Amino acid sequence: MPALDDILQQKMEVLESKHQHRVLCVTDRQDGVVVMRGGKSLISFSCNDYLGLSHHPKVIAAAKTALEQYGTGAGASRLVTGNHPLYDELEAALAAYKGTEAACIFGSGYLANLGTMPALVGKGDLILADKFVHACMIDAARLSGATVMRFAHNNFEHCRMLLEANRIEHQNCLILTETVFSMDGDRAPIRGLKTLVNASDSWLMTDDAHGLGVLSSPSPLVGEGGEGGLSPTSHTRKDSPLPNPPPQGGRGLIEMGTLSKATGSYGGYVCGSKTLVEYLKTAARTLIYSTALPPANIAASLAAIQIMQSEPELVAKPLQHAKYFTQLVGLPEAQSAIVPVILKDNDKVLAASALLEEKGFLVAAIRPPTVPENTARLRFAFSALHTREQIEAVADIIKAQGWL
Repeated sequence: MPALDDILQQKMEVLESKHQHRVLCVTDRQDGVVVMRGGKSLISFSCNDYLGLSHHPKVIAAAKTALEQYGTGAGASRLVTGNHPLYDELEAALAAYKGTEAACIFGSGYLANLGTMPALVGKGDLILADKFVHACMIDAARLSGATVMRFAHNNFEHCRMLLEANRIEHQNCLILTETVFSMDGDRAPIRGLKTLVNASDSWLMTDDAHGLGVLSSPSPLVGEGGEGGLSPTSHTRKDSPLPNPPPQGGRGLIEMGTLSKATGSYGGYVCGSKTLVEYLKTAARTLIYSTALPPANIAASLAAIQIMQSEPELVAKPLQHAKYFTQLVGLPEAQSAIVPVILKDNDKVLAASALLEEKGFLVAAIRPPTVPENTARLRFAFSALHTREQIEAVADIIKAQGWL
């Protein structure tokens, strides 16, 4: 039999032949936009630290204070070692910012999805997911055991057709989308999807990882007139670990996201009704069986949320910069801080990324399977800390190269 390393080497050779082999590059982030790579200073358009808060003095000071007072680690899970008091502060602040009844903090956005979906739906239930939702949403959906169907990206009508054809055969139905899609930067038709939720007695869960701290409304779900929670006429999954039916009340709206992007720290969250959050703290396996976040991370996120609340002009800047960039290069107006420049070919996008690096800019080359075949792209992520001169300089390169 072939040795493990021989099999893995063959797999890597296949990836290399498709130009899909990934390599980790040592990169030292100096601040929100300046990085050092290979001994060279670069202006980064690849970072999701949209507000530069990972290097903000108030955020760093909060983390330092917590580090000195509470140490480096949590010691165990929140249910075993005890719920650190900073958790209650952060969850209350996040719920208030989002306009929901409650919030639950997880170790990461990935863990938030993997814990939440299997706790809410299972065998006999239906999940309808936008074709472009993040990989962790799809992994969580598959893990749940529910029937998973995909609707065409941002296609409200296709979602409606799948509901009409399949909803009646399933006990519960969960619709998945993203507030801001991480690779395309476009936004979901939240208002339309909410009408489907109400009409079909379904639930809507949206990933706001790239919306928090960037969009003018802290919570597009609540901003559109909804409240977090689950439908009052819904029933729990048959194999629920609880003896009584879980989450009742609310409008069937659930919002998850991360604390690792605009918030500048680390962690994930779910916002919704008090009942939903109480249930997740009992039923979400990734919360029950994961070590809690270090106190310094929690304190940093709390300081970041407070800055977002008090400085709306800072929150507005990433989208303003993205719109300026699309105006300069002749693309449709940006809907978020993310703008893709699609070059289609893997070789071409790798060469383009290398050329930009030579000229002093770090712009990630995104290739399949992260994005669909023939849609390889340069993914630009705009920060509040970018200057107009930096944006103009990188736009000039794109226009000179004729990439659009």
